[in-house]
Parts: sequence; C-alpha cells; structure tokens
Amino acid sequence: MRRDVFQAIADPTRRAIIALIAFQAMTPNALAEHFDTTRQAVSKHLRILSECRLVKTKPSGREIYYELNLTKMKEIDKWLEQYRALWEKRFDALDGVLAKLKSQKK
Repeated sequence: MRRDVFQAIADPTRRAIIALIAFQAMTPNALAEHFDTTRQAVSKHLRILSECRLVKTKPSGREIYYELNLTKMKEIDKWLEQYRALWEKRFDALDGVLAKLKSQKK
C-alpha cells in the first residue's frame, strides 16, 4: 500500500519523531526512549515515514540511524506555501479589525 505523506504527518507520534530527528540522526532505540510506547511501535512509525520518504536511513556499524529527508520536507513546505499567503492576508485583516475595535474603546 502506497502511503500519502500527509497521512504520515497527520499522526502526532510521527510528527514528534520528525521533530526529534530534525536536530540529529537517531536510532530507533534512542527515539523510543522519548515515547511511552514500545520499540516496535516506534519502528512501525519509522517504517511509515520511510515509505513516504520523509526519513532516510544511515547505517553506521551495527546501528541504523534515521535522519530527516529535507528534500521531501521541502515538497510539503511548497504545498503549504499556497495557503500561507491566504492565512497572512486573513491575519492582517484581523489585526485591522482588532486595532479598530481597540481605538473605538478609548
């Protein structure tokens, strides 16, 4: 089954894994220490993230390190960019309304 990248990042545990490995590559055991779950559950999340190519593996001796695939993350950012301008426009409009309400109270 082909997984969708947005399904992968919809899960809070997988987002937390992404946040952790954004700073440094980590082994599944090191990642599992950050969660109140089993090592097998973390491995399942890593498999899903790998299938979506959000993370990549880097073997080092007997250990396998997982690191963030920045290219795939940039694809997500590019998709979000189309909405970012809309959100900023709406926040600016809200700032204008709030400023007007504040000035009317004085």
